[in-house]
Amino acid sequence: MAVVRSHRFAGPADLHLHSNHSDGTESPREVVRQAQAHGVRTLALTDHDRTTGWDAAGEEAVSRGMTFLPGMELSAKHEWRSVHVLGYLFDPAHPGLVAETERIRGDRIGRAERIVRNIGRDFDLHWDDVLEQTTPDATVGRPHIADALVARGIVRDRTEAFDGILHPREGYYEPHYAPDPLTAVRLITDAGGVAIIAHPVTSGRDRMMPIPFIERLIAEGLGGFEIDHRENTESGKRTLRRLAAEHDLIVTGSSDYHGSGKPNRPGENTTADDMVARLIDRATGVEPRYP
Repeated sequence: MAVVRSHRFAGPADLHLHSNHSDGTESPREVVRQAQAHGVRTLALTDHDRTTGWDAAGEEAVSRGMTFLPGMELSAKHEWRSVHVLGYLFDPAHPGLVAETERIRGDRIGRAERIVRNIGRDFDLHWDDVLEQTTPDATVGRPHIADALVARGIVRDRTEAFDGILHPREGYYEPHYAPDPLTAVRLITDAGGVAIIAHPVTSGRDRMMPIPFIERLIAEGLGGFEIDHRENTESGKRTLRRLAAEHDLIVTGSSDYHGSGKPNRPGENTTADDMVARLIDRATGVEPRYP
């Protein structure tokens, strides 16, 4: 007989937020404080390819009477598409997942250095400028390069940086290593977690993965889709809702909060309580942290 867990969380739930341990601008504790200030009662910290913010965020959440779901946003790539796979409640010490995230983070640093060298041919930007925009635990990436460009007065803000110098068409871009989504889903599920594709239907030509490939992901254990997200298209949302209903998948909604790095605000999209409960029931890696 299946064991049904006691669900001690309260909504609203925002399951996609970032701290300065990846490309957010605030500490894990401040992310929790901001989430509470915007009415969120249950949250997940999902920094890119790392779990170092879990302890601080979890402690802050519990002290404020909130529920914390440990999470991560794992980088992946399907053909030319960047695919982000959210993992929840997995074992952070799982050897396969640890090895893969270390490989991803290591290549991100090398890739960031290559981009800075490229930009430095035409602009007064140096690697030390980027390091000044990071914390010791951060996964260095393009947002930190954008912040360095802002600090040097080369652009006004992150948006201008990504629309201009950091856009692939400008010629400074460099790719970075990322596993295919099938591997990402397998690693998260093997670690006892639940895998959810983040913002799967953003605007742009052929940005959505082909449905036959998505169905392969489902067969490999994909738990669901992050559908309510400001960057998803309405037509894409309708397609994914049909798929989710056909396969009885979990549907989430989240802010993708990055502090001052993006306009997204905590709680602007949330996940229904029944879907949070399903996510908790499905996971076997670690427990949520309850108040």
